Amino acid sequence: MSSKLEVEKRELVPVKDIRALVSSVFQKVGCDEDISEFVAEHLVESNLKGVESHGVMRMIQYVEQLENGYMNPSGRPSLNQNDNGAWIVNGHGGFGIPALQLGVEKAIAEAKEKGISTVAAIHCGHTGRVGAFAEKGAEAGCLTIWVGGGGHKDWPQVAPHGGSKGVLPTNPYAFGIPGGKRGPIVLDFATGQIAGGWIYAAKSAGVLLPEGMLIDVMGNPTRDPNDYFNGGAILPMAGPKGFGLALLAELIGEAMLGPATTEMNWFCVCVDTNLYVDAKKYMKVAEEILQDLRSCPTLPGFQSVEIPGERERDSYTENEQKGVAIPLKTWKQMLNLAKKLEVKSGLIKSNK
Repeated sequence: MSSKLEVEKRELVPVKDIRALVSSVFQKVGCDEDISEFVAEHLVESNLKGVESHGVMRMIQYVEQLENGYMNPSGRPSLNQNDNGAWIVNGHGGFGIPALQLGVEKAIAEAKEKGISTVAAIHCGHTGRVGAFAEKGAEAGCLTIWVGGGGHKDWPQVAPHGGSKGVLPTNPYAFGIPGGKRGPIVLDFATGQIAGGWIYAAKSAGVLLPEGMLIDVMGNPTRDPNDYFNGGAILPMAGPKGFGLALLAELIGEAMLGPATTEMNWFCVCVDTNLYVDAKKYMKVAEEILQDLRSCPTLPGFQSVEIPGERERDSYTENEQKGVAIPLKTWKQMLNLAKKLEVKSGLIKSNK
């Protein structure tokens, strides 16, 4: 195995073509056209923003889950209030990506009307790059927080601090808040040392992971992604801090929202920043803070102090015209799957 994803040979695929291929694959396994196109667009955007772990390679995993019944290909999210008036998105077992989109749209609308809002999302599959939905709220002028948890019985991926086996999911958090002239500030992180998607990506590409991410079934440190799939576990991010965050998310996701029926449950808090300060004054102060950070002297090995969210947007701008660079081994797996499903695409013909 190679040591880094970056050293692997890659196929550069035009954005329009890869988006169409992924959408067509999902439609072939029973998904509606609009849902398929939305999910494909989300995955491609993740690649363009440099978040490969939540990009088009997920197509392979999603198809497997759709075919084995883990996800419902006809599941469409719906929005309802419970008896106490709380807004809840039900994903009906389908993709989590459109479910969180529906959830954040409602959260923004409620926050703009009332100042503060909350929305939960349940019974949905993988939600993709959750930072996208926090960023959407921030673009609307809202502090937006997403927390996911509640699936520890089905997804015991991460060992608790001091533990030797997986007990908790990766229980992600995403924060978005309006920024300065260069757009929103976005934090999107798993509470494990590494997101599960990076392990899938490494396994698919046939490469090793960095040190300090995983333990094998015996509790020994390992870099081999296969050890994770053979009973190993992810270590918690920052030891007790990541464990504590994961535990809070699990209590929110399961104790408060109920056991997750597909992957995990999600809770969103949205606050209109105009409740406290007008947008012009906010941006002025935010830009001053960000400039102070950008002007900080750097340590050896660093070219600049980067602001969360800006690298992804810069990456998108740089890559949108170039296309999506996919590890060659992963690309061949994607093409073989598309061919098996009898998807019509010039990409398949050109790679015979």
